[in-house]
Amino acid sequence: MNPVVGLDVAKGESQVQAFLDQSKPYGKSFSMKHIKEELDHFLEFLKEIEEVAGQMPMVILESTGHYHSPVIQYLEEQGILYILLNPIISYQAKKSSLRKVKTDVIDAYQLCVLYYKEDFEPHKIRGIQLLDLRNLSRQQEIVTNMYVEAKLQFHTILDQVFPEYRKVFGDLYSKVSLLMLKEYPTSETVLTAGESRLAESVIEFCPSRSGEWAWEKAKKIMDSASRNPFQKNVYESHVINLRMYIELLFHYQGHLSDLEDRIVSLANEMEEYKIIQSIPGIGEKIAATIISEIGEIDRFNHPKKLVAFAGVDPSVHSSGKFTATINRITKRGSSRLRHSLYLAVLCGIRSSRNKKLKAFYDKKKSEGKPAKVSIVACMNKLLQWIYALLSRKETFLDLA
Repeated sequence: MNPVVGLDVAKGESQVQAFLDQSKPYGKSFSMKHIKEELDHFLEFLKEIEEVAGQMPMVILESTGHYHSPVIQYLEEQGILYILLNPIISYQAKKSSLRKVKTDVIDAYQLCVLYYKEDFEPHKIRGIQLLDLRNLSRQQEIVTNMYVEAKLQFHTILDQVFPEYRKVFGDLYSKVSLLMLKEYPTSETVLTAGESRLAESVIEFCPSRSGEWAWEKAKKIMDSASRNPFQKNVYESHVINLRMYIELLFHYQGHLSDLEDRIVSLANEMEEYKIIQSIPGIGEKIAATIISEIGEIDRFNHPKKLVAFAGVDPSVHSSGKFTATINRITKRGSSRLRHSLYLAVLCGIRSSRNKKLKAFYDKKKSEGKPAKVSIVACMNKLLQWIYALLSRKETFLDLA
């Protein structure tokens, strides 16, 4: 017998359906909450099937964001093999059914049916270090997006209070710039304080710079206040909002700095990190994202599988005598990995930093390929290099 248990995972619970063998359902479908007590009952159910079928059943379920996490962790702790499906695969299988019925019970049943149709490999457990690195990298991306949104809102308020302040400091978001703006947010507060008091504040907020530099900035702030179209602030709410967004910017800057330190510290413990950084054009942040998204390279037994995982493999459309000549990439894999590869290619071909990649790009361009197509080809080539380097544990220079 070849037993399998299908789990249709939802928020906080799963629908369970078991098969002893192809076309041989075992018992009725039932619901299981993602709590310790019911997960223990589920383990007893698996052992019951093992007694009947003569072997422990395979568990098959879809990847559902984070909802499947408690089930996966429990299965791994108990040493139960499982198959984690890309939802696209199961969705395509469900579409092939003639009946337009969609319930949790039927979905769990269909996962078991799909198991007997396809030759799936059990999910390979990933290392805690790489998963930690992936979680930190993804969190960094989320916080960065929040930081960018806060910047946009900050700009909107600044335009209504003190737009001329942008010209004072080279970096508007530096610590001294934001602290000065928080202390003197309007033309009135700047002109009332005077140049001498402003210079003292600049020295206080940025003691590493010279007094001459502080006086220069104080004069610029005075000039910007004189040119500012809002000589008198009418809305106190604007000042309150401006100071609030300055606090938010400091908050996000602190979190991003902490995340970056943790990511670099964790990544530096991994051999793969140094290997990928040996490729010209790939810096610390891009290298950390690439290795965290790829994970263990032995999860892929061929470079084409890694290319498919990144979603940079061309789609194929052919029917009868027709074969499409324009094939877009599938974009079905990791979008974060795809974006990191894109940035790595741009950095590599810019100023010919990566001579081998630039030569490959120029070759594609000389063949008449558009710039975007040539870049995608470079992403594909770069992934193949990464696969070879990680598999052989060699640096880019060693391979060359």
